[in-house]
Amino acid sequence: MISIIVAEKFNGSCLCGAIRYCIEGDADRFYHCHCSRCRKATGTGHASNLLMARPVSVEWLTGEKNLRSYKVADAKRFATVFCGTCGSPLPRVAPDNSMAVIPAGSLDSLPSVSPQARIFYDSRMPWTCCGQELPTYSRYPD
Repeated sequence: MISIIVAEKFNGSCLCGAIRYCIEGDADRFYHCHCSRCRKATGTGHASNLLMARPVSVEWLTGEKNLRSYKVADAKRFATVFCGTCGSPLPRVAPDNSMAVIPAGSLDSLPSVSPQARIFYDSRMPWTCCGQELPTYSRYPD
């Protein structure tokens, strides 16, 4: 039996709209990462990222010249790519094209994969939201 894996296309953009992208591949993992680097890079309690092994293609539809990146000197894997205007996190692809990390918040539509785990959970901050313990609002509360 031959199995055919159909690559999914993910379209996304930054907050200011200067950068738009399309990345194609099989995003089989979706994690909320609580490590200190992800917290610093996002300014939040965790980063929500889809991970894609061997992306088929990455295309910067607009704004490629506005891409900026930062790599922590002593990190084996951690790097961040962002918009030079608004600072929004954007997909980053390993130099050897072995994997891609897609910030879920940069996607323009709902991905087919759901969050599967919280990683580096022991590194979380005590104020991190991890469940339904807080009130929810459909818009900004009065």
